[in-house]
Parts: sequence; C-alpha cells; structure tokens
Amino acid sequence: METVILAVIIAVVVLGTISGLVVSGRKKKKLPPSPPAAPQSSVTAPPAEPQVGEEAEPPRDEDRRTIEEVTLPTAEAPAAEAPAAEPEAPAAPAIEVPEPTAGRLVRLRARLSRSQNTLGKGLLTLLSREHLDEDTWEEIEDTLLTADVGVVPTQELVERLRERVKVLGTRTPEGLRALLREELLTLIGTDADRSVHTANGIGNGGDEIPGVVMVVGVNGTGKTTTTGKLARVLVADGRSVVLGAADTFRAAAADQLQTWGERVGARTVRGPEGGDPASIAFDAVKEGIAESADVVLIDTAGRLHTKTGLMDELGKVKRVVEKHGPVGEVLLVLDATTGQNGLVQARVFAEVVDITGVVLTKLDGTAKGGIIVAVQRELGVPVKLIGLGEGADDLAPFEPEAFVDALID
Repeated sequence: METVILAVIIAVVVLGTISGLVVSGRKKKKLPPSPPAAPQSSVTAPPAEPQVGEEAEPPRDEDRRTIEEVTLPTAEAPAAEAPAAEPEAPAAPAIEVPEPTAGRLVRLRARLSRSQNTLGKGLLTLLSREHLDEDTWEEIEDTLLTADVGVVPTQELVERLRERVKVLGTRTPEGLRALLREELLTLIGTDADRSVHTANGIGNGGDEIPGVVMVVGVNGTGKTTTTGKLARVLVADGRSVVLGAADTFRAAAADQLQTWGERVGARTVRGPEGGDPASIAFDAVKEGIAESADVVLIDTAGRLHTKTGLMDELGKVKRVVEKHGPVGEVLLVLDATTGQNGLVQARVFAEVVDITGVVLTKLDGTAKGGIIVAVQRELGVPVKLIGLGEGADDLAPFEPEAFVDALID
C-alpha cells in the first residue's frame, strides 16, 4: 500500500514539472525580441531642480564641466568692453565775420522802402494830383504828422512845397520826386556829423586809452541788442572791442551781451547780478586799457531795482568812467515805433548824460520814419544809426540820401 502511494506522489511531481516547462516555452515564443540597448550619452543630465523647501545641491565638478560643454557656444568669448572715452570739452564758438558796414543801408533799402511807403509814396501820390487844393495840402500835412515828423517841421515843409510847386509849376512825376527829395533832405539835414566817435582818447594820466561809448535808453527799446550789434559794426571796420555789461537790473542782460561778444571775439566784463553798474563800467574801461583795445562799449541799465533814481545812476556811471578819461560818445537808443512818446524819454536822458547821438531801432516795423526829424530837432543831435530788422547785421549807419531815396523810390 505504501508503495502505491509513493508511486502516485512521484507521478504528480513529474507531471507538474513537465507542465511548467511547456508553459515556459509558450511564453518565450509570444514575447517580441528585446530592442538593442541605446548607446549611453556622454552628457550627464543636470540635477533636478529642488522642490520648495529643499536646498539646491551644488553641481559636481563633472556635471559642471559637461553642462558647459553643451551650453557654451564654440565662438570665442567677446573681448571686454573698452572704458568709455571722456566727453570732449565743448569747442569754442566760431568767430563770425560781420558784414561790412559800407553801403549797408543801401543793401537794406528794399526793407526800408516797404516799411516807409506811407510817408514817401503817400506824399508823391498827393502831390501828383491834378489840382492841389486846400484839402490836398491838408492831407499832405496829415501824412507828415502821422509819420511823426512833428508839428513845426511839418508846417515848414508844407509851406516850402506849396511855394515851390506854385512858382516852378512842377507837375511831372520826375519833377515832383526831385522836389520832394530835395525838401526831405533839407528837413533831415545832410551836414551833421553822423560818425560814431570811437577814436582813442588821452587818459587822465596822459596815456592813450580806448574810445569809450556809453549806450543808454529805456529797457525794451533794444538797447542791449543794439550794443551787441554795434560791436559787430566796429569789428567789421577792423576795430577791437571790449564790452561792459553794466545793466545789472536785468538778469539776462549780461548773458545776452556776452553772447553777442563771443560771436565776434569781443571780451565782456561783467559783475554779479544787482552789482554796482558804475564799478562794472570802470572795470570794463580798465580792461580795455590793459588789452590795448580800440573801443569799450558800455551797456547801461534802463531801469533799476534800487531806490536810486535811474538818471542819478547813469550820471554816476559817466563820472566814474571819466576817472580814466573822457567818454567819446553817449548814444541814446529809441524805439521808432513809440513815435512822439520817445521824445519824452529823449528829453529826460539828455538832461543828465549829454546825449551825442541817437540810435533808432525797429524802423522797419513802422511807417513813422519822421521821428528822425523830430528827435533831431528836439535834442539837437543827429541820428547816427538805425535798426532795420532782427538780423545780426541789420544795424546800419544812417545815411540821409539813402534813407530819402528809399522813401520815395
């Protein structure tokens, strides 16, 4: 019996072993062949980024080397940037060559003619009428008064015109133009000395000093600009110039004058804002003597912020400058557009500083050119310069013949 049981157990074990071998063989047949193993990369992947709360693990040397080999370009590393060059100092402004003054008024004749045709051409039109009755002569008189010729000069001119037209019987356009030209020149005057006196003087110590020119006038008339333009006129005529910025009331006056001077190579002597104008004027002449300059131009204040009266201050400036030597010229700048109102200013200035000549500015913007006649009659001094625009070279020596020709051309 035991022998039977042992045989059964052996049979079961044998059958189980055979079944396992069969099943294993079938599985091997069903599985596909394994793919070839991928070649191992020479690049080691960078370490995973740390999660929140974890500290980043510093890369190992071999990782750092391998990553750099992949990420860095093969081109050469750029050279280090050169240090920025220091900014160059601004170049000195180029010195301008002013336009020659000879014949400058003739070159500006067209501009003068356009602005003054109310006076000259208006008179010619009236005189050319077929009948010169009383109404016409009254219109001629009104035209002259409107142009600010002044009451007395107007009456004189009208009387002379009436007499000459009646006696000579001049009626042709050419004859009337010649007649009007002659009478206007008589009214303006052709014998006056209209040169700006800038000749060297003799100082109080007996030495030669530059010619000194003071420029006076109410602020707003173009006084500082006129001083700068006058410097250009003198430089154009071959003179060396020193500018004195004695208008310390206006903050921008000294800067403005210095800019004008730099354009033509003229030195500007200035002081602190609100400083003593007389002291600055004195220093300007002193500097002019030291530099052997030909002319010193002094721009004075037209208004003061102190309690000292303007006229007292101007008188002081002149007296202090005269400690060096004589003042050769005192030019009064008047705005031609103010007309007869400018005569009030002229009278006040003339009482204090002995005006020697007049500069009329803005003559291109008004039909009131007759102010030339009125101001000369009022002050007894000639108009020496006229301003005919905003250009740097639009200040011209006054030439009566060229002026009248522009009026009636």
